[in-house]
Amino acid sequence: MSNLDQLTAADVQLMQGLAQRVTALRPDLVNSDASFGELAWNWGKGHAADGASWRRRLWFVDGELVAWGWAQLPRRVRRSDGSVKDVTGAYLAYQVHPGHAGLVDEVIDWYDATAGDVERTVLPGAADRVALERWAAHGYETDPGALGDDGSWTQLNERDLGDVAEPVLPDGFRFRTADEVGPEAAVRAHVDAWSPSTYTAESYEGVRRAAGYRGDLHVLVEAPDGTMASSTIMWLDGANRTVEFEPVGTHPAYRRRGVARAMLLHGMRLARAAGATHATVACLGAPGHPQARDLYYGVGFRELSRDAPMIKPAIGTASRPGARPEAGGR
Repeated sequence: MSNLDQLTAADVQLMQGLAQRVTALRPDLVNSDASFGELAWNWGKGHAADGASWRRRLWFVDGELVAWGWAQLPRRVRRSDGSVKDVTGAYLAYQVHPGHAGLVDEVIDWYDATAGDVERTVLPGAADRVALERWAAHGYETDPGALGDDGSWTQLNERDLGDVAEPVLPDGFRFRTADEVGPEAAVRAHVDAWSPSTYTAESYEGVRRAAGYRGDLHVLVEAPDGTMASSTIMWLDGANRTVEFEPVGTHPAYRRRGVARAMLLHGMRLARAAGATHATVACLGAPGHPQARDLYYGVGFRELSRDAPMIKPAIGTASRPGARPEAGGR
């Protein structure tokens, strides 16, 4: 891979800038892996381990970024429990400014040439009719596996921050921040919630380096025994006065006890104090994955947009149930 193909922290900042412009214009057209916070989270946690399998291309008009593609190619993934998973297909995260929709064809051509003859998946937004037509014209079809009852498609949820209920924790629990508890506890909180996980101390260092990370907006709930029972990172987009929760996770031993609900409400109040007037959070949208969706709906979020998963089989193979590669926790 040449240096021109590498995805750098500076590239991600440009991509976040495009996310901010699209959010201001058409928030329903921000692709699920192309939001301000999702870009920072995915690059930060994965660049050290997976960066060698990433390729990227940026498109500029008059010096301004208007489109980008981030291809994640086949690789081997190592998890915290010692298991290994081989990702055999390619996945594309991308975004095209709606004012330059004609570039979608260039993004698709680049992805096909870069990925080669492997199964290719992509998640255009369901509201992006132009993109859906162009992907179909290039041989991509609806991914039936991803859209099944236990499928992997994602929906983005939103709410305003005008009236946020008082958070109530169980007795003996307390709110903390990553600035207070330190890196080791912050990493352990994520790994406990998402085990088996690819997250490491090195991953967290990347997250802390990503544009938009704030340790005071990285919120945790500490149990009476010192265990970090739940955690979330909030990514504040000051230009749009919106905050994005990504990821949100709870230790299995502390689920269904109200800690995640209290943490989200507490986080929204912190975000409002930091200047946000609006919040978003993503979750799996399929009927077979109701837990996170019910949690977010219970604190006032409602669906804003959703993925429309598409797939292009490798030559000589039929479509098979697809899964989006190792995303961050939701």
